[in-house]
Amino acid sequence: MSSIISIKNLSKTYRGGFQALKNVNLDIQRGEILALLGPNGAGKTTLISAICGIVNASEGSVTVDGHDIVSEYRITRSMIGLVPQELTLGAFDTVWNTLSLSRGLFGKKPDPQHLEKVLKDLSLWGKKKDMLMTLSGGMKRRVLIGKALAHEPIILFLDEPTAGVDVELRKDMWALVEKLRAAGVTIILTTHYIEEAEAIADRVGVISNGELLLVDDKDALMHKLGKRQLIIDLETSLDNIPEQLQDLSLSLSDYGNKLIYTYDPHKNDTGLNTLLKVLTSAGITIKDVQTTKTSLEEIFVNLVKK
Repeated sequence: MSSIISIKNLSKTYRGGFQALKNVNLDIQRGEILALLGPNGAGKTTLISAICGIVNASEGSVTVDGHDIVSEYRITRSMIGLVPQELTLGAFDTVWNTLSLSRGLFGKKPDPQHLEKVLKDLSLWGKKKDMLMTLSGGMKRRVLIGKALAHEPIILFLDEPTAGVDVELRKDMWALVEKLRAAGVTIILTTHYIEEAEAIADRVGVISNGELLLVDDKDALMHKLGKRQLIIDLETSLDNIPEQLQDLSLSLSDYGNKLIYTYDPHKNDTGLNTLLKVLTSAGITIKDVQTTKTSLEEIFVNLVKK
């Protein structure tokens, strides 16, 4: 798969000396969904803004489909749709005019059929004549997405697109993302809802303190960095972990009715056989056993802490 965005040694230092991005290198693949995760102030929005030409980088370069974002900004900007975090909309224009104007700003000829499709996909068709000032926050968020799609971009940035919105919009949003992916649109999103990234992203990038800690295939990341837990339901509750089991990574929960064993599934010796033998020799009766695996959220929290 070829790269559609190539970021080389990108840094951004603001006038006061704060370094928002530190030597970021990243290739974004054509047609993928990339989720950028990071705590507040990590540099996610600055990175998106630099690619979109809203923020000038201090060092480094970015190309979009082979075009430099500085010397060929008209070409690169026309390829990109951006849904920002803030509800940056006027008050007195209508929904339809807002999308029409956005399309025209990118030099696109009028296409009522395309705008109608976008509005229907966002459940906004019935609001097309409404003034923006009359819309709820969730509806304004839909209009922002419509604006970003009005000029038919091949790359879509979604900066916290579902922050503070209702469940219905969230479902509509991800259904639309799947349609866009099927049409070949490359999608880059930032989100605090890590379960959403886990559900829809192809790759995940983790940013902290302006540095890109890693970028990897979501499933490969969870496989490499994930842990597993064996949860053992006991027939009789324990007050503490028996001495024979003290050397194992065990903890008690549920008032002593469960033993939890955390292990690395990638090691040749996971310790499971030893655990079961020791439990049997200690006379501890097992009622049930189940396993769980580390979530993407837990991996993310561990990475940022380190």
